Amino acid sequence: MARRPRLRGASALLGTVPFFAYVTIFLVIPTLVVVIGAFAADAGGFTLANVRSLGDEYIVAAFGRSITLSAASALIGAVFGALLAYALVTAKTGGLLRRVVTAACGVLAQFGGVTLAFAFLATIGLSGFLTLWLTEHGFDPYANGVWLFELPGLTLVYTYFQIPLMVIVFLPALDGIRPQWREATESLGGTTWQYWTRVAGPLLAPAFLGATLLLFANAFSAYATAAALVSQGSPIVPLQIRGALTSEVVLGQANLGKAMALGMVIVVAVVMTLYSLLQKRTARWLG
Repeated sequence: MARRPRLRGASALLGTVPFFAYVTIFLVIPTLVVVIGAFAADAGGFTLANVRSLGDEYIVAAFGRSITLSAASALIGAVFGALLAYALVTAKTGGLLRRVVTAACGVLAQFGGVTLAFAFLATIGLSGFLTLWLTEHGFDPYANGVWLFELPGLTLVYTYFQIPLMVIVFLPALDGIRPQWREATESLGGTTWQYWTRVAGPLLAPAFLGATLLLFANAFSAYATAAALVSQGSPIVPLQIRGALTSEVVLGQANLGKAMALGMVIVVAVVMTLYSLLQKRTARWLG
């Protein structure tokens, strides 16, 4: 009889092998390659030159643009996503509208890369159908420059998948708000403003901030969409890393690219740590 619990424990541990294998192959090993390469010289051996190069002006500027792009798209996505999530909460529970919008958000949150870039180029690109239509009616969207291929354009494109992701992440927190709390506020003479500022607002604040941090990390690590949209130049860090790894003009920068990747890993690790702490605080009342 004592052997059965052991067999159950062994079988349960065996079931986690695919998960740990997946994490090792796609997370642990690439991270080790990045860390080792960041401190490796091109000729072999240990060096701090790659890490010191992170202080170069063009790399600092790229990190600054990446942080600006991530913060702007995260804030816009968080605000509009939260409003859309609240509209879904006020709709009928289990209704068709909520199911359709939630399913659409699940798809659009993963809609990126070349497909998303092409969709925007075909719509509001220099020869996009909406651009041509507006130009025919006397309004040129690019009268002050081709902004679509710069930070404003990237922010707009990133917001396309940030808003649906915010809906998915923030919706459970809104579902956790109980109607009895509002009824209690009204029975005590509280107004709607007092309810949102003193009851619902403080409860939702950790979830909202945590979701915003998640959106920041999502935008900061995005590569495919920007690579497909920006054909010239490397305004953000992921494109700088691509240039360091694939450039045929300046050779021997592969380890510098790994050092920049290490910088990105550190930034994302800090953001996700803060997100985890906020999620723990949210889980206290959400559960």
